[in-house]
Amino acid sequence: MELATFAGGCFWCLDAVFSELPGVDRVTSGYCGGYNLSPSYEQVCSGTTGHAEAIRISFDPLRISYRQLLAVFFAIHDPTTLNRQGADVGTQYRSAIFVHSEEQRAEASTVIQEFSTNLPAGSPIVTEVVDATEFFPAEPYHQGYFAKNPGQGYCAVVINPKLAAFRHQFAELLKNPGR
Repeated sequence: MELATFAGGCFWCLDAVFSELPGVDRVTSGYCGGYNLSPSYEQVCSGTTGHAEAIRISFDPLRISYRQLLAVFFAIHDPTTLNRQGADVGTQYRSAIFVHSEEQRAEASTVIQEFSTNLPAGSPIVTEVVDATEFFPAEPYHQGYFAKNPGQGYCAVVINPKLAAFRHQFAELLKNPGR
């Protein structure tokens, strides 16, 4: 198994999407990129810890590639808005790729360059590509939040449409796992 760590807005959204991918063994919601030890959800939401809401993915690279994970990541969030995803505003909702190796850094840079060519002029990608720092798992009630609470307001209004779009766009990947 290998690790991938992404931040792209609310971790409930990211968890819901990446949990459906074949080859993904586990998705853990948590906090990364800050300077407080063992931050709480409330501390991170205050924007004072420097952490981003993030997910750590344990995946089998023989079943799904890091590049495929990056493609999904860039498709399900807006990498051109600084410190914001939809109504979620603050550095804790920034777009970031926390790399675990130089190979991941190179792949992330390549994908960002490729993705950038399809964007309108004046819409630069603001996704940070930084070394993975200590990852702090979020409180237990955040883990698999959408799966446990699909009818909750935020889940119904924000996550369900995002999940539907993901399932449509990545139908082949969901049907035909593997590289």
